[in-house]
Amino acid sequence: MKPKIAISIGDLNGVGIEIALKAHEEVSKLCNPIYCISEEMLSQATKLLDAKIPSDITLLPVNGEFEIEAGKVSAASGKYSYDSFMSGIKLCEEKRADAVVTMPIHKEAWMLAGLEYKGHTDLLRQHFDRDAIMMLGCEKMFVALFTEHIPLKDVAESVQYVKLKQFFMDLHDSIPNEKVAVLGLNPHAGDNGVLGNEELRITKAIKSANKKIGFEQFIGPIVPDVAFTPHARKNYNYFVAMYHDQGLAPLKALYFDESINVSLNLPISRTSVDHGTAFDIAYKGEAKTLSYINAVKSAISFIKDI
Repeated sequence: MKPKIAISIGDLNGVGIEIALKAHEEVSKLCNPIYCISEEMLSQATKLLDAKIPSDITLLPVNGEFEIEAGKVSAASGKYSYDSFMSGIKLCEEKRADAVVTMPIHKEAWMLAGLEYKGHTDLLRQHFDRDAIMMLGCEKMFVALFTEHIPLKDVAESVQYVKLKQFFMDLHDSIPNEKVAVLGLNPHAGDNGVLGNEELRITKAIKSANKKIGFEQFIGPIVPDVAFTPHARKNYNYFVAMYHDQGLAPLKALYFDESINVSLNLPISRTSVDHGTAFDIAYKGEAKTLSYINAVKSAISFIKDI
């Protein structure tokens, strides 16, 4: 029996709904998708796309109606994308769906809608009261982020032993058998304290976590500027980055189209496309589906691990 996957349609002023419709036939071979959107809003989107609503589509109506404006940041679209996501979460909590896959939201639109969350992962943390881990990538390379959407000036202070060790233990619970390369924070991984002492905390957390786990799962700290070279990637598929751009800049340079976003350490399976709302190409028929299809495949693979 094919799994049921809730599809949170994201910001309707962006490319999410176009991607969902383009990939519907292929995705339907993998699972039974349930799209969290009303028939009225879907009809409006298909008219703008000059597309037809698939005859076999299953919808979970989401309340609210507004005028779609391609490429515009709006509170109404932000609120609808939030309501769509919460509907998908509820389906999983009620066991009416096995996982949720999310299309991109726009953080400014959420802010305009009066929502306190910085994004999907932040909402999931507060909703489930769990330290969700944001991991992005594809089969060739996954990067888990120790810190995410915080200013760069706050990263060094956030690199603390207790938090790092717990992060490693939570990541171990989600990927128990994978070797993981842990990046240092500073150039040259600190050069033994010459260029900063954060690596001393990282090293202590790695050693303590590995001791508790019982084998050397976490390796490092690795010098960041060579961590993603072809030679290094022969040894590791999984990496931990200390901050957002340290891990995601190389990942997106190498595997932008196929990468996905996975939320780990949660009671439900959630994956997402690894790109934004792409307002500049919204409703122009140019959006690509590979990241979304990979997100669906990954959601299915993670279901058994929840």
